[in-house]
Amino acid sequence: MYLRRIDSRNFQPERVIVGQITEFLTKELEVAFLPETLEVINESHLHKGHQPQFDGEGETHFRIRIVAAAFQGMSRVERHRRINKIVESQMEHGLHAIAIEAHAPNEQSG
Repeated sequence: MYLRRIDSRNFQPERVIVGQITEFLTKELEVAFLPETLEVINESHLHKGHQPQFDGEGETHFRIRIVAAAFQGMSRVERHRRINKIVESQMEHGLHAIAIEAHAPNEQSG
């Protein structure tokens, strides 16, 4: 399985910054879907200034890219619902938004 945890502000292959929400999402998505590939990307810094008090720090906005056989035959809506069910518990811990790119292996775009 290919797995990458990314904080895109400071990405260096040997220095990946991972927080508690990132760890939770990665672990739970791995268990639920047994993905072939999984990227949990912290994009919080991209939203700096969207709210006056938000400085772009922390773990508030994520992009999840996942390819898993478990998604075979599932609609896009159903895939998102299943991922959202895992993610929802983290909303009370500061998570604000996620972008989801979920595919079955034969749908993976290059």
